[in-house]
Amino acid sequence: MHCAYHEAGRCRSCTLLGTPYPRQVADKERHCRELLGPQPDLYWLDPVTSSEAGFRNKAKMVVTGSPDEPALGILDPEGGGVDLRDCGLYLPGIHAALPVLADFVGRAALTPYDLATRRGELKYLLVTQSPDGELMVRFVLRSQEPVARLRKHLPWLREALPTLRVVSANLQPEHKAVLEGERELLLSAEESLRMRMDGVDLHLRPQSFFQTNTEVAAALYRQARQWVDDRSPSSVWDLYCGVGGFALHCATPGRQVIGVETSPEAVASAQRSAREAGLGSVRFLAGDATAFALGASSAPDLVVVNPPRRGIGAELAAWLERSGVRHVVYSSCNAQSLVQDLAAMPSLRPRRARLLDMFPQTAHYEVLTLLERV
Repeated sequence: MHCAYHEAGRCRSCTLLGTPYPRQVADKERHCRELLGPQPDLYWLDPVTSSEAGFRNKAKMVVTGSPDEPALGILDPEGGGVDLRDCGLYLPGIHAALPVLADFVGRAALTPYDLATRRGELKYLLVTQSPDGELMVRFVLRSQEPVARLRKHLPWLREALPTLRVVSANLQPEHKAVLEGERELLLSAEESLRMRMDGVDLHLRPQSFFQTNTEVAAALYRQARQWVDDRSPSSVWDLYCGVGGFALHCATPGRQVIGVETSPEAVASAQRSAREAGLGSVRFLAGDATAFALGASSAPDLVVVNPPRRGIGAELAAWLERSGVRHVVYSSCNAQSLVQDLAAMPSLRPRRARLLDMFPQTAHYEVLTLLERV
């Protein structure tokens, strides 16, 4: 992938840009295999690869400059703005939307936030594209002051961006490196973006997490569903379930599925998806995954875990070790924490593993493992 920003030294986020893509994938799989170490009964499936460019379904753009000449991109080491509207990682719909959104910043007189002076209102633009090409746009603001102007000029934005479905303002008043605040003001009639994947409709609300690479995420869910269906569990827990990707893909008549997630917004998204699909045997609860497991009166046949980079942690790993659960499907974005968790669950051995290259041009990857009790 050619990148003028990288060549000019303006952006170095893609640390592996100079490495041929097949070698990137091979190096990632080798790294993961070395971390997991010798596993006599572990079978590795072929890696899932990605498009080298044009794969990111979400743009997180720092807004700098002035309302008339905003820069959408990142900050340089000195705190100045670097405009990355032409970054090759984003999906085409996002590329088409960014110039329109830059014009909208001026039209609505949204003053970009200045780190040095701590003045201005607009901190970030967050743009997400669905598989259908529809968009969700979130304006991260320092205060509610510009919201009236956002509402006033929103009809112009909708006309300029016909694919726009969800619009919101997030309020982040603090002067620190936190992307968004707790308060979200919905500015559109539609409250969620529909993410259609393999016959499963997932809903994504403004403060819900979704995998960055839609095509690879779909492959991740398909692989998990295959492993689950092959073992025919009557009960499944999806811990750290997000908007319900694993739970909804693994749902089938007669199978009881429970998803647990700390984010109320994500749970509301998952509940809507289950309701629209008529899946009465799938429930979603807002809460801590570890607390839910430790407080349960009985264990399911199979558990899916998709934790953040820190992993599931000692308490949940210890519970899984003693629980009697026959199988665990573990989706990890950090193989080092995965290895730590596996060490705490010696009775649950890896039987299948697959690397999924969710993040081309970087050293990051996703790995899915099937654990079986011995």
